[in-house]
Amino acid sequence: MNAVKIGLIGLGTVGSGTISVLKRNAEEISRRAGRKIIVVIAAVRDSKRRRNIDLSGIEITEQISDVVNHPDVQVVVELAGGAGEILHAVNTALDNGKHVVTANKALIALHGNEIFAKAQKKGLMVAFEAAVAGGIPIVKSIREGLSANRIESIAGIINGTCNFILTQMSDAQQDFKQVLAEAQKLGYAEADPVYDIEGIDAAHKLTILASLAFGIRLQFDKVYVEGITAIRSVDIRYARELGYRIKHLGIARKTRAGVELRVHPTLIPQRRLIANVDGVMNAVLVKADAVGATLYYGAGAGAEPTASAVVADLVDVVRTITTDAENRVPHLAFQPDCLSNDPILGIEQVETAYYLRLKVINRPGVMAAIATIFGESDISIESVIQKSASISDADVGAGATGDAAAEATIIMLTQNSLESKMLQAITAVEALDAVKDEVVCIRLECLD
Repeated sequence: MNAVKIGLIGLGTVGSGTISVLKRNAEEISRRAGRKIIVVIAAVRDSKRRRNIDLSGIEITEQISDVVNHPDVQVVVELAGGAGEILHAVNTALDNGKHVVTANKALIALHGNEIFAKAQKKGLMVAFEAAVAGGIPIVKSIREGLSANRIESIAGIINGTCNFILTQMSDAQQDFKQVLAEAQKLGYAEADPVYDIEGIDAAHKLTILASLAFGIRLQFDKVYVEGITAIRSVDIRYARELGYRIKHLGIARKTRAGVELRVHPTLIPQRRLIANVDGVMNAVLVKADAVGATLYYGAGAGAEPTASAVVADLVDVVRTITTDAENRVPHLAFQPDCLSNDPILGIEQVETAYYLRLKVINRPGVMAAIATIFGESDISIESVIQKSASISDADVGAGATGDAAAEATIIMLTQNSLESKMLQAITAVEALDAVKDEVVCIRLECLD
Protein backbone atom coordinates (compact mmCIF):
# COMPACT_ATOMS: atom_id res chain seq x y z
CA MET A 1 0.00 0.00 0.00
CA ASN A 2 1.05 3.62 -0.51
CA ALA A 3 2.89 5.37 2.30
CA VAL A 4 0.91 7.76 4.51
CA LYS A 5 2.33 11.28 4.22
CA ILE A 6 2.68 13.45 7.30
CA GLY A 7 2.91 17.21 7.79
CA LEU A 8 4.56 18.43 10.98
CA ILE A 9 3.93 21.72 12.81
CA GLY A 10 6.84 22.42 15.15
CA LEU A 11 10.39 21.07 15.14
CA GLY A 12 11.32 21.73 18.75
CA THR A 13 12.21 19.08 21.32
CA VAL A 14 9.23 16.81 20.64
CA GLY A 15 9.11 17.45 16.89
CA SER A 16 12.78 16.58 16.51
CA GLY A 17 12.30 13.49 18.66
CA THR A 18 9.35 12.41 16.52
CA ILE A 19 11.36 12.58 13.30
CA SER A 20 14.25 10.70 14.93
CA VAL A 21 11.98 7.90 16.14
CA LEU A 22 10.15 7.65 12.81
CA LYS A 23 13.40 7.35 10.87
CA ARG A 24 15.26 5.10 13.30
CA ASN A 25 12.37 2.66 13.75
CA ALA A 26 10.86 3.03 10.28
CA GLU A 27 10.77 -0.69 9.51
CA GLU A 28 9.29 -1.68 12.88
CA ILE A 29 6.69 1.10 12.71
CA SER A 30 5.59 0.17 9.17
CA ARG A 31 5.23 -3.48 10.25
CA ARG A 32 2.89 -2.39 13.03
CA ALA A 33 0.94 0.17 11.01
CA GLY A 34 0.71 -1.85 7.81
CA ARG A 35 2.01 1.09 5.76
CA LYS A 36 5.05 3.34 5.70
CA ILE A 37 4.80 6.71 7.45
CA ILE A 38 6.76 9.52 5.81
CA VAL A 39 7.13 13.16 6.92
CA VAL A 40 7.03 15.30 3.77
CA ILE A 41 6.82 18.83 5.19
CA ALA A 42 7.49 20.60 8.51
CA ALA A 43 6.66 24.14 9.62
CA VAL A 44 9.20 25.91 11.85
CA ARG A 45 9.67 29.40 13.26
CA ASP A 46 13.20 29.78 11.86
CA SER A 47 14.00 27.79 8.73
CA LYS A 48 17.68 28.85 8.81
CA ARG A 49 18.35 27.40 12.24
CA ARG A 50 20.55 24.31 12.18
CA ARG A 51 19.08 21.17 13.73
CA ASN A 52 20.87 17.99 14.77
CA ILE A 53 18.46 15.62 13.03
CA ASP A 54 18.20 14.11 9.58
CA LEU A 55 15.78 16.31 7.60
CA SER A 56 16.51 14.78 4.20
CA GLY A 57 13.39 14.49 2.06
CA ILE A 58 11.43 16.92 4.25
CA GLU A 59 10.35 20.32 2.94
CA ILE A 60 10.96 23.04 5.56
CA THR A 61 8.65 26.07 5.67
CA GLU A 62 7.92 28.95 8.03
CA GLN A 63 4.24 28.98 7.08
CA ILE A 64 1.86 26.71 9.01
CA SER A 65 -0.63 27.14 6.17
CA ASP A 66 1.78 25.29 3.85
CA VAL A 67 1.36 22.21 6.04
CA VAL A 68 -2.39 22.23 6.64
CA ASN A 69 -3.11 23.01 2.97
CA HIS A 70 -0.55 20.61 1.49
CA PRO A 71 -2.35 18.43 -1.07
CA ASP A 72 -0.39 15.24 -0.26
CA VAL A 73 -0.51 15.45 3.53
CA GLN A 74 -3.01 13.02 5.07
CA VAL A 75 -2.16 13.55 8.76
CA VAL A 76 -1.10 16.82 10.43
CA VAL A 77 1.02 16.38 13.56
CA GLU A 78 0.79 19.52 15.74
CA LEU A 79 3.69 19.88 18.20
CA ALA A 80 4.00 23.66 18.49
CA GLY A 81 1.74 24.19 21.52
CA GLY A 82 -0.49 27.11 22.43
CA ALA A 83 -3.87 28.03 20.96
CA GLY A 84 -4.82 30.99 18.72
CA GLU A 85 -2.99 30.34 15.46
CA ILE A 86 -2.69 26.63 16.30
CA LEU A 87 -6.43 26.26 16.90
CA HIS A 88 -7.03 27.84 13.50
CA ALA A 89 -4.47 25.48 11.94
CA VAL A 90 -6.09 22.38 13.46
CA ASN A 91 -9.55 23.46 12.32
CA THR A 92 -8.20 24.17 8.83
CA ALA A 93 -6.57 20.73 8.70
CA LEU A 94 -9.90 19.11 9.62
CA ASP A 95 -11.75 21.25 7.09
CA ASN A 96 -9.28 19.98 4.50
CA GLY A 97 -10.04 16.36 5.40
CA LYS A 98 -6.78 15.69 7.26
CA HIS A 99 -6.49 13.67 10.47
CA VAL A 100 -4.70 15.37 13.39
CA VAL A 101 -2.24 14.16 16.02
CA THR A 102 -1.37 16.62 18.79
CA ALA A 103 0.61 16.83 22.02
CA ASN A 104 -1.14 20.07 22.95
CA LYS A 105 -2.95 19.57 26.28
CA ALA A 106 -4.14 23.19 26.49
CA LEU A 107 -5.67 22.94 23.02
CA ILE A 108 -7.58 19.77 23.93
CA ALA A 109 -8.61 20.90 27.44
CA LEU A 110 -9.88 24.29 26.24
CA HIS A 111 -11.14 23.57 22.72
CA GLY A 112 -11.41 19.79 22.51
CA ASN A 113 -15.22 19.70 22.56
CA GLU A 114 -15.51 21.75 19.36
CA ILE A 115 -12.51 20.06 17.71
CA PHE A 116 -13.88 16.56 18.34
CA ALA A 117 -17.35 17.56 17.15
CA LYS A 118 -15.91 18.76 13.85
CA ALA A 119 -13.73 15.66 13.47
CA GLN A 120 -16.67 13.37 14.22
CA LYS A 121 -18.82 15.14 11.66
CA LYS A 122 -16.14 14.78 9.01
CA GLY A 123 -15.21 11.20 9.90
CA LEU A 124 -11.68 12.17 10.97
CA MET A 125 -9.46 11.25 13.91
CA VAL A 126 -7.86 13.60 16.44
CA ALA A 127 -5.31 11.68 18.52
CA PHE A 128 -3.76 13.18 21.67
CA GLU A 129 -1.94 10.50 23.68
CA ALA A 130 1.14 12.73 24.02
CA ALA A 131 -0.93 15.54 25.57
CA VAL A 132 -1.03 13.78 28.97
CA ALA A 133 1.93 12.33 30.88
CA GLY A 134 4.40 12.24 27.99
CA GLY A 135 5.37 8.68 27.12
CA ILE A 136 2.96 6.97 29.54
CA PRO A 137 0.11 5.43 27.46
CA ILE A 138 -2.52 6.61 29.93
CA VAL A 139 -5.06 7.87 27.36
CA LYS A 140 -5.15 4.52 25.54
CA SER A 141 -5.23 2.63 28.85
CA ILE A 142 -8.31 4.49 30.09
CA ARG A 143 -10.06 4.73 26.73
CA GLU A 144 -9.49 1.15 25.62
CA GLY A 145 -7.71 -1.07 28.16
CA LEU A 146 -10.16 -0.23 30.97
CA SER A 147 -13.30 0.03 28.81
CA ALA A 148 -14.98 -2.85 30.71
CA ASN A 149 -14.71 -0.93 33.99
CA ARG A 150 -16.61 1.76 35.81
CA ILE A 151 -13.77 4.09 36.75
CA GLU A 152 -14.09 5.46 40.27
CA SER A 153 -11.13 7.81 40.64
CA ILE A 154 -7.87 9.06 39.19
CA ALA A 155 -4.96 10.52 41.17
CA GLY A 156 -1.93 11.59 39.19
CA ILE A 157 1.48 13.19 39.48
CA ILE A 158 1.17 14.77 36.05
CA ASN A 159 3.62 17.66 36.13
CA GLY A 160 7.30 16.73 36.28
CA THR A 161 8.44 20.24 37.22
CA CYS A 162 6.35 20.29 40.40
CA ASN A 163 7.40 16.75 41.27
CA PHE A 164 11.08 17.61 40.84
CA ILE A 165 10.76 20.69 43.04
CA LEU A 166 8.94 18.86 45.84
CA THR A 167 11.41 15.96 45.66
CA GLN A 168 14.41 18.30 45.97
CA MET A 169 12.79 20.27 48.78
CA SER A 170 12.40 16.96 50.63
CA ASP A 171 15.74 15.30 49.82
CA ALA A 172 18.05 18.32 49.81
CA GLN A 173 16.04 20.28 52.42
CA GLN A 174 16.17 23.39 50.26
CA ASP A 175 13.48 26.05 50.07
CA PHE A 176 11.14 26.54 47.11
CA LYS A 177 13.00 29.44 45.47
CA GLN A 178 16.35 27.61 45.57
CA VAL A 179 14.93 24.48 43.97
CA LEU A 180 12.96 26.42 41.34
CA ALA A 181 16.18 28.15 40.26
CA GLU A 182 17.89 24.74 40.03
CA ALA A 183 14.99 23.34 37.98
CA GLN A 184 15.28 26.27 35.56
CA LYS A 185 19.04 25.76 35.27
CA LEU A 186 18.53 22.06 34.46
CA GLY A 187 15.81 22.81 31.91
CA TYR A 188 13.02 21.19 33.95
CA ALA A 189 11.26 24.53 34.45
CA GLU A 190 10.61 27.30 31.93
CA ALA A 191 12.00 30.81 32.36
CA ASP A 192 8.39 31.74 33.18
CA PRO A 193 7.30 28.66 35.20
CA VAL A 194 3.82 29.89 36.18
CA TYR A 195 1.89 27.26 34.19
CA ASP A 196 3.76 24.49 35.99
CA ILE A 197 4.15 25.74 39.54
CA GLU A 198 0.63 27.23 39.75
CA GLY A 199 -0.95 23.94 38.63
CA ILE A 200 -2.41 25.12 35.30
CA ASP A 201 -0.53 22.53 33.22
CA ALA A 202 -1.70 19.73 35.52
CA ALA A 203 -5.27 21.06 35.36
CA HIS A 204 -5.24 20.85 31.55
CA LYS A 205 -4.19 17.20 31.79
CA LEU A 206 -6.69 16.36 34.53
CA THR A 207 -9.50 17.84 32.44
CA ILE A 208 -8.68 15.35 29.69
CA LEU A 209 -8.30 12.35 32.00
CA ALA A 210 -11.61 13.06 33.75
CA SER A 211 -13.49 13.22 30.46
CA LEU A 212 -12.00 9.91 29.38
CA ALA A 213 -12.72 8.28 32.72
CA PHE A 214 -16.27 9.47 33.37
CA GLY A 215 -17.70 10.25 29.95
CA ILE A 216 -18.20 13.97 30.62
CA ARG A 217 -17.49 16.98 28.43
CA LEU A 218 -14.14 18.72 28.77
CA GLN A 219 -14.63 21.38 31.47
CA PHE A 220 -11.32 23.02 32.34
CA ASP A 221 -13.04 26.06 33.82
CA LYS A 222 -14.51 23.92 36.61
CA VAL A 223 -11.23 22.45 37.87
CA TYR A 224 -10.09 23.69 41.28
CA VAL A 225 -6.42 24.67 40.84
CA GLU A 226 -3.76 25.26 43.49
CA GLY A 227 0.00 25.32 42.88
CA ILE A 228 3.02 24.55 45.06
CA THR A 229 4.37 28.05 45.73
CA ALA A 230 3.03 28.08 49.31
CA ILE A 231 4.64 24.75 50.30
CA ARG A 232 7.40 25.16 52.88
CA SER A 233 10.24 22.79 53.75
CA VAL A 234 9.00 22.64 57.33
CA ASP A 235 5.69 21.13 56.19
CA ILE A 236 7.51 18.55 54.07
CA ARG A 237 9.58 17.64 57.14
CA TYR A 238 6.59 17.38 59.48
CA ALA A 239 4.68 15.32 56.90
CA ARG A 240 7.56 12.83 56.78
CA GLU A 241 7.61 12.58 60.56
CA LEU A 242 3.96 11.58 60.36
CA GLY A 243 4.58 9.01 57.62
CA TYR A 244 3.46 11.06 54.60
CA ARG A 245 4.94 12.62 51.48
CA ILE A 246 3.66 15.84 49.90
CA LYS A 247 2.94 15.49 46.19
CA HIS A 248 1.21 17.78 43.71
CA LEU A 249 -1.76 15.72 42.54
CA GLY A 250 -4.49 15.98 39.97
CA ILE A 251 -7.52 14.22 41.43
CA ALA A 252 -10.74 13.28 39.64
CA ARG A 253 -13.32 11.31 41.60
CA LYS A 254 -16.87 10.22 40.82
CA THR A 255 -19.19 10.57 43.82
CA ARG A 256 -22.95 10.32 44.27
CA ALA A 257 -23.15 14.11 44.37
CA GLY A 258 -21.09 14.67 41.23
CA VAL A 259 -17.53 14.74 39.95
CA GLU A 260 -14.56 16.17 41.86
CA LEU A 261 -11.94 17.90 39.68
CA ARG A 262 -9.07 19.32 41.70
CA VAL A 263 -5.34 19.99 41.45
CA HIS A 264 -3.41 20.80 44.64
CA PRO A 265 -0.58 19.73 46.97
CA THR A 266 -1.60 16.58 48.84
CA LEU A 267 -0.25 14.50 51.70
CA ILE A 268 -0.05 10.80 50.70
CA PRO A 269 0.90 7.91 53.02
CA GLN A 270 4.57 7.11 52.47
CA ARG A 271 3.76 3.42 51.94
CA ARG A 272 1.85 4.12 48.72
CA LEU A 273 3.80 3.46 45.51
CA ILE A 274 2.76 6.80 44.03
CA ALA A 275 4.20 8.61 47.07
CA ASN A 276 7.63 7.32 46.07
CA VAL A 277 7.57 8.65 42.50
CA ASP A 278 10.37 11.22 42.55
CA GLY A 279 12.16 13.69 40.31
CA VAL A 280 10.60 14.59 36.97
CA MET A 281 8.78 11.27 36.64
CA ASN A 282 4.98 11.05 36.29
CA ALA A 283 2.53 8.47 37.63
CA VAL A 284 -1.23 8.02 37.40
CA LEU A 285 -3.22 5.84 39.80
CA VAL A 286 -6.56 4.67 38.38
CA LYS A 287 -9.19 2.89 40.48
CA ALA A 288 -11.88 0.92 38.71
CA ASP A 289 -14.57 -1.48 39.85
CA ALA A 290 -13.45 -4.62 38.03
CA VAL A 291 -9.67 -4.40 37.86
CA GLY A 292 -9.14 -2.48 41.12
CA ALA A 293 -6.17 -0.10 41.36
CA THR A 294 -3.65 0.18 38.52
CA LEU A 295 -0.59 2.46 38.48
CA TYR A 296 0.99 3.88 35.31
CA TYR A 297 4.53 5.21 35.72
CA GLY A 298 7.10 6.71 33.38
CA ALA A 299 8.66 9.78 31.82
CA GLY A 300 6.17 12.63 31.63
CA ALA A 301 8.20 14.73 29.21
CA GLY A 302 11.30 14.68 27.05
CA ALA A 303 11.99 14.36 23.34
CA GLU A 304 11.75 10.64 22.73
CA PRO A 305 9.34 9.63 25.53
CA THR A 306 6.80 12.12 24.18
CA ALA A 307 7.69 11.19 20.60
CA SER A 308 6.87 7.60 21.53
CA ALA A 309 3.29 8.66 22.25
CA VAL A 310 3.09 10.82 19.11
CA VAL A 311 4.23 7.96 16.87
CA ALA A 312 1.88 5.51 18.61
CA ASP A 313 -0.98 7.86 17.73
CA LEU A 314 0.28 8.00 14.14
CA VAL A 315 0.24 4.20 13.96
CA ASP A 316 -3.35 4.18 15.24
CA VAL A 317 -4.41 6.76 12.67
CA VAL A 318 -2.74 4.89 9.83
CA ARG A 319 -4.33 1.61 10.91
CA THR A 320 -7.80 3.13 10.88
CA ILE A 321 -7.63 5.44 7.87
CA THR A 322 -9.59 2.89 5.85
CA THR A 323 -11.90 1.93 8.71
CA ASP A 324 -15.56 2.93 8.83
CA ALA A 325 -15.58 6.18 10.83
CA GLU A 326 -18.65 5.11 12.81
CA ASN A 327 -16.76 2.15 14.30
CA ARG A 328 -13.59 3.91 15.46
CA VAL A 329 -12.67 4.37 19.10
CA PRO A 330 -14.45 7.59 20.27
CA HIS A 331 -12.20 10.57 21.00
CA LEU A 332 -13.29 10.77 24.65
CA ALA A 333 -13.83 7.01 25.12
CA PHE A 334 -17.65 7.26 25.20
CA GLN A 335 -19.85 7.67 22.14
CA PRO A 336 -20.41 11.42 21.53
CA ASP A 337 -24.18 11.20 22.06
CA CYS A 338 -23.68 9.30 25.34
CA LEU A 339 -21.67 11.86 27.30
CA SER A 340 -23.24 12.51 30.70
CA ASN A 341 -24.12 15.80 32.39
CA ASP A 342 -22.88 14.88 35.86
CA PRO A 343 -22.36 18.05 37.93
CA ILE A 344 -18.80 19.14 38.75
CA LEU A 345 -18.44 19.74 42.48
CA GLY A 346 -17.01 22.99 43.84
CA ILE A 347 -14.01 22.61 46.14
CA GLU A 348 -16.20 23.50 49.16
CA GLN A 349 -18.24 20.34 48.46
CA VAL A 350 -15.21 18.05 48.47
CA GLU A 351 -14.67 15.73 51.43
CA THR A 352 -11.11 14.84 52.37
CA ALA A 353 -8.71 14.73 55.31
CA TYR A 354 -6.32 17.59 56.18
CA TYR A 355 -2.87 18.43 57.50
CA LEU A 356 -2.86 21.63 59.59
CA ARG A 357 0.06 23.59 61.01
CA LEU A 358 -0.62 26.29 63.61
CA LYS A 359 1.72 28.64 65.44
CA VAL A 360 0.32 29.37 68.93
CA ILE A 361 1.23 30.88 72.28
CA ASN A 362 2.25 27.98 74.50
CA ARG A 363 -0.11 28.38 77.43
CA PRO A 364 -2.78 26.22 79.14
CA GLY A 365 -6.18 25.98 77.47
CA VAL A 366 -5.08 26.83 73.91
CA MET A 367 -5.30 23.27 72.59
CA ALA A 368 -8.65 22.80 74.33
CA ALA A 369 -10.05 25.96 72.64
CA ILE A 370 -8.85 24.76 69.23
CA ALA A 371 -10.27 21.27 69.77
CA THR A 372 -13.62 22.78 70.79
CA ILE A 373 -13.85 24.73 67.53
CA PHE A 374 -13.13 21.63 65.46
CA GLY A 375 -15.61 19.60 67.47
CA GLU A 376 -18.35 22.20 66.95
CA SER A 377 -17.55 22.10 63.20
CA ASP A 378 -18.01 18.30 63.18
CA ILE A 379 -14.32 17.70 62.39
CA SER A 380 -12.55 14.78 64.08
CA ILE A 381 -8.85 14.97 64.90
CA GLU A 382 -6.77 11.95 63.87
CA SER A 383 -3.49 12.91 65.55
CA VAL A 384 -1.68 15.89 67.10
CA ILE A 385 2.00 16.76 67.50
CA GLN A 386 3.16 19.80 69.48
CA LYS A 387 6.64 21.26 68.95
CA SER A 388 7.62 23.70 71.70
CA ALA A 389 9.91 26.64 70.98
CA SER A 390 11.87 28.78 73.39
CA ILE A 391 11.82 32.57 73.26
CA SER A 392 14.00 33.74 70.39
CA ASP A 393 16.96 36.07 70.84
CA ALA A 394 15.09 38.65 68.81
CA ASP A 395 12.16 38.53 71.23
CA VAL A 396 14.44 38.96 74.23
CA GLY A 397 16.18 41.88 72.56
CA ALA A 398 12.81 43.50 72.01
CA GLY A 399 12.14 43.50 75.73
CA ALA A 400 10.60 40.08 76.34
CA THR A 401 11.21 38.54 79.74
CA GLY A 402 11.86 34.99 80.83
CA ASP A 403 8.24 34.79 82.01
CA ALA A 404 6.79 35.55 78.58
CA ALA A 405 4.91 32.73 76.96
CA ALA A 406 6.96 30.85 74.36
CA GLU A 407 5.48 29.96 71.02
CA ALA A 408 4.70 26.41 69.95
CA THR A 409 3.89 24.73 66.65
CA ILE A 410 0.93 22.37 66.55
CA ILE A 411 0.63 19.81 63.75
CA MET A 412 -2.79 18.20 63.32
CA LEU A 413 -4.13 15.52 61.01
CA THR A 414 -7.90 15.37 60.69
CA GLN A 415 -10.28 12.71 59.51
CA ASN A 416 -12.39 13.31 56.40
CA SER A 417 -14.61 16.37 56.51
CA LEU A 418 -16.25 18.78 54.08
CA GLU A 419 -14.01 21.57 52.83
CA SER A 420 -16.68 24.14 53.71
CA LYS A 421 -16.64 23.02 57.36
CA MET A 422 -12.85 23.04 57.44
CA LEU A 423 -12.66 26.58 56.07
CA GLN A 424 -15.23 27.71 58.65
CA ALA A 425 -13.24 26.09 61.47
CA ILE A 426 -9.93 27.58 60.30
CA THR A 427 -11.46 31.06 60.25
CA ALA A 428 -12.61 30.60 63.85
CA VAL A 429 -9.24 29.20 64.96
CA GLU A 430 -7.34 32.09 63.37
CA ALA A 431 -9.54 34.51 65.33
CA LEU A 432 -8.20 33.16 68.66
CA ASP A 433 -5.77 35.59 70.28
CA ALA A 434 -3.39 32.72 71.06
CA VAL A 435 -3.04 31.73 67.37
CA LYS A 436 -0.29 33.52 65.48
CA ASP A 437 -0.19 33.78 61.68
CA GLU A 438 -2.47 32.00 59.24
CA VAL A 439 -3.15 28.30 59.61
CA VAL A 440 -1.30 26.23 57.00
CA CYS A 441 -3.75 23.73 55.46
CA ILE A 442 -2.83 20.93 53.00
CA ARG A 443 -5.30 18.28 51.87
CA LEU A 444 -4.55 14.64 52.65
CA GLU A 445 -5.54 11.58 50.61
CA CYS A 446 -4.93 8.01 51.81
CA LEU A 447 -5.71 6.62 48.31
CA ASP A 448 -7.07 3.40 49.86
